[in-house]
Amino acid sequence: MDVMLLAGTRPEAVKLAPLALALAEHPHLRPFIVHSGQHQGMVEQALVPFGLPVDAWLDTPPRTTGTQAELVSGLLPALDRLLRQVVPAAVVVQGDTTTGLAGALAAFWLGIPVVHLEAGLRTHDLAAPFPEEGTRQMISRIAALHLAPTAGAAAALREEGVPRQRITVTGNTVVDAVIEIAERDLPARDTALALLEMEIAEAGERLVLVTSHRRESWGEPLSRTLAAIELIVAEHGDVQVLLPVHPNPAVREQVVAALGGTPRVTITEPLEYPDLVRALRLAELVLTDSGGIQEEAPTFGTPVLVLRDVTERREAVEAGCAWLVGTDTGLIADTAARILRGDLHPTHVGNPYGDGNAATLTVAALEELLNLASVPPQPAAEVR
Repeated sequence: MDVMLLAGTRPEAVKLAPLALALAEHPHLRPFIVHSGQHQGMVEQALVPFGLPVDAWLDTPPRTTGTQAELVSGLLPALDRLLRQVVPAAVVVQGDTTTGLAGALAAFWLGIPVVHLEAGLRTHDLAAPFPEEGTRQMISRIAALHLAPTAGAAAALREEGVPRQRITVTGNTVVDAVIEIAERDLPARDTALALLEMEIAEAGERLVLVTSHRRESWGEPLSRTLAAIELIVAEHGDVQVLLPVHPNPAVREQVVAALGGTPRVTITEPLEYPDLVRALRLAELVLTDSGGIQEEAPTFGTPVLVLRDVTERREAVEAGCAWLVGTDTGLIADTAARILRGDLHPTHVGNPYGDGNAATLTVAALEELLNLASVPPQPAAEVR
């Protein structure tokens, strides 16, 4: 039976990859990876390190306005056609993207079970993050199986009336992914990262990794973050900053205008996933508004300053792995200084989002959903 794994962005692909690998070993289930086309090229790039192909691309009209409405109006008919053709046993959607919402709707309308990977994350504020909080809540209303990364996420679902038997706490598959890639210890492919790594090793310097990609961070909030980076570099002579910049031209222009040519600040293109993992391992500190990095960095004990006013990933903050600083220039710089001086450091050992076993637990939950837990494996075909 095919289990359709739907991805349109790099984070979705990374978090679905461990599940695809686990399903590929299953005697009755197999992964069918679909690229929605939401972010062209990014899904394929993210799957390459895991040795996974895309099985199908959605045939959608060219996008001109870039609005959510345009994306959904193109995705739904294409998803409906593909679902009727493939007839998967279940559709797995990940997180809080427009691709995930469209996939959940299309599958629900056809009576195909919707499986929500990374379910139950909540801020309880529909305006923050927008539109992700609303997207998550909408998917939860129609999902047949909720794969919660933490006990807190499961509790949030139960408080909303989701039956306990439809919730499974699995951990987050991104921990599986980051462990898998880290164990390979691949050398940096990005030239700037490779050179920076050598320079840091030779000079005994420390790396601070910075990522900022969310739309609400663009403009004035990003200006405040960039000003904080200037202060961090000026106050700490042994710090090198690595800033992979968002591909949006306006964002790149803003970053380059503020920090281009600043000593000990390296601006790069977005890093491929293995390079991002390598940077997380090397970093003394991470500044980010990314949800995924909040989940990945604790695997390496790397402290995180969360460049957001609220986060749906409270576990890292509560465990002492991350600190919520928003985009306040002074608070970012002061908190970074405390960490770099050693006055503030992570208090939790291990990753609150799991131990790398999420994909295995997810497959077990799928077996139960599809009534396969008691089906014996088929004998191998005789080789003639």
